[in-house]
Amino acid sequence: MAIRRLSQLLLPILLVLSVSCIASASSSAPDNFVSCLLSHSLPSHPIGPAIYTPNNASYSSVLESYIRNLRFNESYTRKPYLIITALHVSHVQQAILCAQKHNLQMKIRSGGHDYEGVSYVAEVPFFILDLFNLRTINVDIKTETAWVQAGATLGEVYYRIYEKSKVHGFPAGVCPTVGVGGHFSGGGYGNMMRKYGLSVDNIVDAQIVDVHGRLLDRKSMGEDLFWAITGGGGASFGVVIAYKINLVPVPETVTVFRFIRTLEQNATDIVYRWQYVAHKLDNDLFIRLTMDVVNVTGSQTGEKTLRATFNALFLGDSARLLSVMNKSFPEMGLKQSDCQEMSWVESTLFWTSFPNGTAPEALLSRVPQVLTHLKRKSDYVKQPIPKAGLKWIIQKMIELQTPMLTFNPYGGRMAEIAASAKPFPHRAGNLWKVQYATNWDASGSEAAEKYIDLTRKLFEYMTPFVSKNPREAFFNYKDLDIGINHNDKGSYFEGRVYGVKYFKENFDKLVLIKTKVDPGNFFRNEQSIPTLPY
Repeated sequence: MAIRRLSQLLLPILLVLSVSCIASASSSAPDNFVSCLLSHSLPSHPIGPAIYTPNNASYSSVLESYIRNLRFNESYTRKPYLIITALHVSHVQQAILCAQKHNLQMKIRSGGHDYEGVSYVAEVPFFILDLFNLRTINVDIKTETAWVQAGATLGEVYYRIYEKSKVHGFPAGVCPTVGVGGHFSGGGYGNMMRKYGLSVDNIVDAQIVDVHGRLLDRKSMGEDLFWAITGGGGASFGVVIAYKINLVPVPETVTVFRFIRTLEQNATDIVYRWQYVAHKLDNDLFIRLTMDVVNVTGSQTGEKTLRATFNALFLGDSARLLSVMNKSFPEMGLKQSDCQEMSWVESTLFWTSFPNGTAPEALLSRVPQVLTHLKRKSDYVKQPIPKAGLKWIIQKMIELQTPMLTFNPYGGRMAEIAASAKPFPHRAGNLWKVQYATNWDASGSEAAEKYIDLTRKLFEYMTPFVSKNPREAFFNYKDLDIGINHNDKGSYFEGRVYGVKYFKENFDKLVLIKTKVDPGNFFRNEQSIPTLPY
């Protein structure tokens, strides 16, 4: 993909558009902004077909297609002036330059999975730059690399690798509809992170359009900016167009299991033991623990219990897996009948809870299996929770009923990479990451307040058992509870509140880079990296 200077891209042109198209594009958006976009459009790649305003019949469907949290699809949710569904890199360049000229807030969306809707919602007038059309994936098995555009989904990445090789994969998330742009730029983790680290630990190049409209690669952007957009979030620094990734080797046969126990089936003791072994297991083995509240089997009174679900991926066959488990985690009592051998691409379907036998083509679907209202939060744990504390948390979960806890084990490769290697700082010393997850079906602010409050209560109950000073958080699990930036005179100090929780000591370096590459803070949102306060 050739790198061209903006002066070569934005040539003087005469663009012929129908009167109806111009009227549609300008009636519900700032006329001067739309005129700027149209006047800088390339004849070979006209931007007109990429502009959607509220007067366009497809506006609502385009807006809602990538809203992955129904909490931000209410009647009272502020809608964008317009949506630019970029079809070419020049559309991104035009959007950046014209938005600055006319002082408009820009939100950048690739997959729409931002937990707080930051990529498509704002408290001020704004427009969306939507990247879902920029989804090209070029896999080169000879060099064991791939160029992946930001609008591609993880499922598409996995499928395109599978098309070329049965012994290659990539360490990224388990939800196939997540967009590459946000996932990779914020770190990106999945069930191979104990073996290969994060997505960003396997990225070797990138393309970004900066605040000046220049299309840059790793060499031309420099190592500081490349570092920042591989874990510090791309949307604070520019618009990432694509990433070049290193593929990783996977065996022809992997093994998975889903092991479920309730309190009545000794779940407490198994969970307690998981804390001590999950981060020390063979690096080929990843065992995620999810705890939720369910009805006691056979209860006529609605009695509740806790269910512990252990989902695992092992990069090897079941015989070796059972050997590892019998040696390191015999308390689980895993049996051969609990295990399923399959290919790596089939394991990505298993982890998404597709039925056994589902064809890999299901990974190409952009329709989420579940679409609901949700709230997420995160934590990091440095020491095992005492059994009394664990029982107390379980009791509190049963009282709250709806919020779930997911524990993702660290260790392995995660503990070997320096905390400063990437903006993502949560490396050695972390036993596991916590995700708090609450889903609900009811619409409206009253229901949202109810379930968000339940999530916050569980978060508060966990306080004695998680990291402190700062209470660390995972940037890709966006949580506006830990701080909001209004991007005014106090921007740096507001940004520091959440910034040190997400990035710890790396926050200061991110601020320096931000100040250098975007001193006017054009690329901003509710939790972006701020500039220095001068």
